[in-house]
Amino acid sequence: MLHLRGKRGLIMGVANERSIAWGIAKAMSDAGADLAFTYQGDAFGKRLERLAQSIGSNLMMDVDVTDDASLDKAFQTITSSWDTLDFVVHAIAYSEKNELTGRFLNTTRENFKNSLDISSYSFIEIARRAHPLMIANGGTLLTLTYQGSNRVTPFYNVMGVAKAALEATTRYLANDLGADGIRVNAISPGPMKTLAGAAIGGARKTFKHTEINSPLRSNASLEAVGGTAVYLASDAGAYTTGEIIYVDGGYHVLGMPQSENI
Repeated sequence: MLHLRGKRGLIMGVANERSIAWGIAKAMSDAGADLAFTYQGDAFGKRLERLAQSIGSNLMMDVDVTDDASLDKAFQTITSSWDTLDFVVHAIAYSEKNELTGRFLNTTRENFKNSLDISSYSFIEIARRAHPLMIANGGTLLTLTYQGSNRVTPFYNVMGVAKAALEATTRYLANDLGADGIRVNAISPGPMKTLAGAAIGGARKTFKHTEINSPLRSNASLEAVGGTAVYLASDAGAYTTGEIIYVDGGYHVLGMPQSENI
């Protein structure tokens, strides 16, 4: 049951080979899935092209998730290539970097709205467009979150609010789409050394802190996150929906650091 042979999916948000989205894409490809990708801008497109080709994918689309016409065009391309879609991975988030280093108190209205639009609302727009392609056979929508959604994390700031909105969105979409056989879940890895993670102030300290304090004394690997995504998109995950699945070495269960680190 833990395979994706015969399934087709869209991966949104690969920045480079160290991206969580790429770890998921690689695991899903290894499990037998056919994949399409979106990117934003020529620079990311050039990086993605080599990665996509390495797993035999040539279906790539330039998409701006804040532009309805751009999203429409991408899903029209998918529809013309495939008659159904089995899963979508939404690995898209954004905030101005300079607002992830200071005080949350200083969050600007413009960046607040932009961060929630890109990081949370876009998941709804994508679900709406994926729905017609999944309604015949069911499907899976996956997104990525972080525990800064419900526990204050230094410098995570407005992204914590955006991720809280994303997690609520996951639950509401799960209820809306469940009757159509569409499952909606979020994966919550711990800190990882990615391009997105590096934008957060104090990222190295956060990575080290969780590594030495999590019950498993380790942060998650791309392979572990990818394996979780495969499970959720496979037939083995047929009855899992509306969940936030933690892949963080157990760090989210702690109330204090380990005794040796106090």
